[in-house]
Amino acid sequence: MIIGLDVGGTHTDVVLLDETGLLRKVKVPTQPANLLESVQSGLHAVLRDVAPEHLERIVLSTTLTTNAIAEGKLAPVGMIVSSGPGIDPELFRTDRHYYPVSGSIDHRGREIQPIEPSEIETVARQLKQAGIRQVGVASKFSTRNPKHELQIREILKDHFDYIVLGHLVSGSLNFPRRIATAFLNASVYPLHKRFFQAVRRSLADNGLNLPIYILKADGGTMNLEASLEYPGQTILSGPAASVMGCVPYASTTAASLVMDIGGTTTDMAILVQGSPLLAPLGIQLGPYQTLIRSLETLSIGLGGDSAVRVVNGALRLGPDRLGPAMAYGGATPTPTDALFVLGHDRNGDTEAARRGIAEVAAALGLPLEQTAAVIFDLACREIVQAARRMIDAINSKPVYTIHELLEGYRVTPGELLVLGGPAPFFAARLGELSGIPARVVPECQMANAIGAALARTTCELALFADTERGIATAPEEDFYQPVKADFSRAQAVRMAVDLLRQKAIREGAEPHDLEIEVLEQQQFNMVRSFSTTGRNIRVKVQVKPGLINRYRSVTDLLAGTTCAAAAVANPI
Repeated sequence: MIIGLDVGGTHTDVVLLDETGLLRKVKVPTQPANLLESVQSGLHAVLRDVAPEHLERIVLSTTLTTNAIAEGKLAPVGMIVSSGPGIDPELFRTDRHYYPVSGSIDHRGREIQPIEPSEIETVARQLKQAGIRQVGVASKFSTRNPKHELQIREILKDHFDYIVLGHLVSGSLNFPRRIATAFLNASVYPLHKRFFQAVRRSLADNGLNLPIYILKADGGTMNLEASLEYPGQTILSGPAASVMGCVPYASTTAASLVMDIGGTTTDMAILVQGSPLLAPLGIQLGPYQTLIRSLETLSIGLGGDSAVRVVNGALRLGPDRLGPAMAYGGATPTPTDALFVLGHDRNGDTEAARRGIAEVAAALGLPLEQTAAVIFDLACREIVQAARRMIDAINSKPVYTIHELLEGYRVTPGELLVLGGPAPFFAARLGELSGIPARVVPECQMANAIGAALARTTCELALFADTERGIATAPEEDFYQPVKADFSRAQAVRMAVDLLRQKAIREGAEPHDLEIEVLEQQQFNMVRSFSTTGRNIRVKVQVKPGLINRYRSVTDLLAGTTCAAAAVANPI
């Protein structure tokens, strides 16, 4: 048996699955100030009378790190940046504890200027005096030679709790994004560590010593130990859970537009022939442009529990959520309350919902039922408008799926896949407004938790070889190996695949779930005095996101189910 758990802004969804299908599903309110309590409540309910020895693993998807960044609740971090000549490191300042230092490596990985140990020691003293416990280190060409980052870590290692190096978070050359990536990993580290260690203790206290996996932004998983090294990879795992919950049901011939309508937000994504689109460079969250591998998603502050207001005579929905719908004990009218007035939902206090919408109706000068219809229609229109903007933005740049670049491809969705609690009520109207045939995903209220549970471990790796210098490197793996002058691209691919396989298994993958793909293989001759002196080879490989092979039958079994909306709080 496996457990999938998705901590959303409004509800925490938990499912228990085995190879015969969905055994149990639980939806409990999320307590933003105490996410651990939400997790514990959901697990306690879903695991009643379940023998611990029958459980294989638990996969968690959480808004923890995403919310911390969005709300500016990040731990103070020190950043040490070595850029060398030709670029002003102040252009990429992350916070007040940001220190440009000397030292330079060129694009071939050759040292131009060494670091100054005394300078690093001075910075370390200043950071300690400021109470800093986490540090990020980024050197401009560390992906070609991480010597300076490693030397800086050696000087710092006895003074700080967590030190993240730029070359270990990404093998890509984008220096500004690598700075931001190191910064965010360091910033969310203490929060991530406290939460997941508490989850592990809670499971152990209940006799559950099962492996814990975390869903990443790219739709894959990693084990808890790996996530503690690079917690930034858990950013935007919530939308990724929604996407993976839809993958089994998406068209294999057309593009699918995914809409997960939650209580707080609506998350959107695109699947092309069943394959999720990938953000080409990495996550952008607020001002931070990173190299964190992610599915291409969009979240808007509009959901079933968004606050409904009248401002200067105009109706406004969200972007905030002030509590549950009035039908479920809240104090502010919401689109969910409008559904009650329209008779679409009855599993709550209809009279309370009517009182809330009546306040809005009075402010607008409209009849009660008409006001509810206007609220519902506006919610659908704003969701569709946001989806159109997302599609336009995707079509303005190269389109990448999780396994290939689609040259000249334009996204034109042929179906709309809707999930989330209100999905059965919204799907038809969203289809009408968008002009796209709409389908409600099986087990739509729990599809995100199911997607998390069934996602397999993913990772990627970049390998570089410089035959003139006689070295092959995979910076993210701290791998360096001498190579001969005749080292070929084919040999580089084999070396990269072998390293990736080792990495994936170390991060929790099962050997039979390793679908490895070569994303990129390039070779350039180096010429001096009209003669070829060597080759520069770059190879990038990945374990493709997808579902655990052994559990693929589960989605086939679920395909025949329907999704009845229910609002929620106890085990179903």
